[in-house]
This record gives sequence, structure tokens and C-alpha cells, in this order.
Amino acid sequence: MSADVVNLRQFKKAKARADKEKQADQNRLTFGRTKAEKKLTSALNDKARAALDQSKLEGKPAAEEREADGQDS
Repeated sequence: MSADVVNLRQFKKAKARADKEKQADQNRLTFGRTKAEKKLTSALNDKARAALDQSKLEGKPAAEEREADGQDS
């Protein structure tokens, strides 16, 4: 009775691949977001950016004015 010969290098690689795939599946469940969630986040970010843009003051920022005058803090 002879046992099946197993190439250990191939066995280790197959096991490593299976472990990586198992970890990838777990990460997809843990960190993955649905399309609707991504769309909602994008819409909220756009709304916040628009609100910030609307509240900007006209003219140069204070830092640029100091540099133009040659004054440093």
C-alpha cells in the first residue's frame, strides 16, 4: 500500500491562497460598502463642500496678504 505523494511546496502555496481568500472574504464583509452607501457619502460631501464654498470671503486669504507685504509671523 503506497500513500499518495504530496508536494509540500504546492500544498503550502494552496493553503496560503485559501487563507488569503478567507481573509479577503472577511474584509469584504467588514469594510465593504454598498453602492447606495457610497452614493450617500458622496452626496453629503458635495453638500458640505458647497456650503463651505458659499461661505468663503472674497479677496486674498490673510497669509497671502502678509507674504505680499513682506511680513512674516
